[in-house]
Amino acid sequence: MDASTVVRRRTALLAPAALAIATAGGALAPPAAATARRTALVVPRARASDWAPLTPSKWAFTGREVVMTERGTAPVGPRRPFEYAVVTRGPELASVELCAQVRVDEPVERNDRDVVLVWNHTSPTRFHYAHLSQDNTIYPHNGIFRVDDADRVRIDDQWDGAVGAPPAIDDTDWHDVRLSFDARSGRIAVHVDRARRPLMTATDTTFAGGRVGFGSFDNYGRVRGLVALGSRLR
Repeated sequence: MDASTVVRRRTALLAPAALAIATAGGALAPPAAATARRTALVVPRARASDWAPLTPSKWAFTGREVVMTERGTAPVGPRRPFEYAVVTRGPELASVELCAQVRVDEPVERNDRDVVLVWNHTSPTRFHYAHLSQDNTIYPHNGIFRVDDADRVRIDDQWDGAVGAPPAIDDTDWHDVRLSFDARSGRIAVHVDRARRPLMTATDTTFAGGRVGFGSFDNYGRVRGLVALGSRLR
């Protein structure tokens, strides 16, 4: 499947969210011109000019895929994902629907392998992320997390203190992921492989919005066809 086809499919998945995002400010739909000003479709290219990695030397941009080529190293400060790249193309987003295809490149023999989707990013120590892993038995794996100038905190509804949602990715295949965040209610949902029911859910109103991104806590992988539809933060 070529890159343009992936992007078209991701955009089609976001279509049902457009009306909800456009009218999120109140019970009545705003004038069309106002809606157009507030709503933004962000489609970054797989080029270095559209992304800001924490460590550029650990990334490759092929024109089709954004590839994290090696594991990151633990950053100074709060415990949080080691390496990710933030989308710089387009505006910061408040409410957002994010679609992408992701792949974990680490061999399946390593049980903690993961990739993460980032949103509401306003600084290296303030953002949300969804951790997509084949392990769901320890606190930092396969869940939804908040980093707010402190060590990451798990916030998903599925974690019961011992086990979380079913594993999101347990192979080296591509997987469709759709993440939604409503800035007003704080409601978060993560769908994997076009499942009707979300794999993970949470509610958190700590952040009003920010930028989206992709990376890994301490492994490596790649993303393609990332598309974000949202209301402009400013």
